[in-house]
Amino acid sequence: MSASLSDTPTRTGRPTEVATPREDLVTVLAGACLVGGAMSDAWAHTNLEMTESFFTPWHALLYFGFAATAAWTFFLAYRRRARHPYWWRHAWPSGYRLGAAGVLLFLFAGLGDMVWHETIGFEVGLNAAFSPSHMVLVIGAMLMLTSPMRSWWAAGAGGGLRAGTGVASLALTAMGAIILLWHSIAFAAAHPTTAYEPVDNRTDRVEHILAVQGVGSYVITTLLIAIPVLMAHRRRATPGAAVAVVGGVALFTLASLGFPGVPVAGALGAVAGAALADVVMERLDAARGTDAPLRMPIAGAVLTAAVWTGHLVGLHLAEGLRWPVEMWTGLVVLCAVLGALLGGLLTRPATHSHS
Repeated sequence: MSASLSDTPTRTGRPTEVATPREDLVTVLAGACLVGGAMSDAWAHTNLEMTESFFTPWHALLYFGFAATAAWTFFLAYRRRARHPYWWRHAWPSGYRLGAAGVLLFLFAGLGDMVWHETIGFEVGLNAAFSPSHMVLVIGAMLMLTSPMRSWWAAGAGGGLRAGTGVASLALTAMGAIILLWHSIAFAAAHPTTAYEPVDNRTDRVEHILAVQGVGSYVITTLLIAIPVLMAHRRRATPGAAVAVVGGVALFTLASLGFPGVPVAGALGAVAGAALADVVMERLDAARGTDAPLRMPIAGAVLTAAVWTGHLVGLHLAEGLRWPVEMWTGLVVLCAVLGALLGGLLTRPATHSHS
């Protein structure tokens, strides 16, 4: 595997190097082991009665994935040492310098987590999601997992294997974020199938609290799936990006819970909606061009409206919607508006030529 060299100079005056698609593929496979270990560990904690121990098969898979990703990330710079004598400073392929920082951050957080456990104990429930050491661990992991994505963009966001590794990197990163956001993921429950009847504007009723929690989970999950998909779409329409991210987030969430029936039906509907969104966004680009007005806000609205409409249809077919019609239709509109706003924020600034 030969390293490719870009003509774009860095601030040091040296040309930047771009990892090959096969190098990015190895990073993705190692990262998939890391995320798979986290997913299996979440499943074990949810579905098995077990005493907390570091030495478990799920931890073994997780830390094997970390070790493989870390070693490969540093090897990518080391193998370029012939062109860069100070390889630890200048030999990183585009996108991998932050990944190397993520390795060091993960190691630092891992040591901190060990001290935390020895002094405070093992976390359960929401405590685990809000543990500072766990947050830093996830941030370090996400910097590693996004290396192929940055490499894809540095190479010009091309197609083929390069696009495949970039999209996989987006999906793995979104899946990794669930470790901290599992309490607010819409795929984890079927809130619209629970009856809600407002009574005298009371906000202390259990039904009201559950409904508010459900709406909040859709908003949080919209941010989680729309930001990476729109970041990819900002450069070019990428077939399969929405399916990969939505499917990955749903898979991690549902696998952790043991694949409960009704939420699985909702997730399948959401993935179908994501597939429709992929097609529509690609067709819009083909018809209107990538410089068309409001391209990104329209893409954001299409994506979120399609995903959550599909999710609600899936829940309805499996169990029946019991939220008032104003709530579930308004939910789709709310998320579509949020998607449009995110698209607007991610729109490239207009360039003006000066005569």
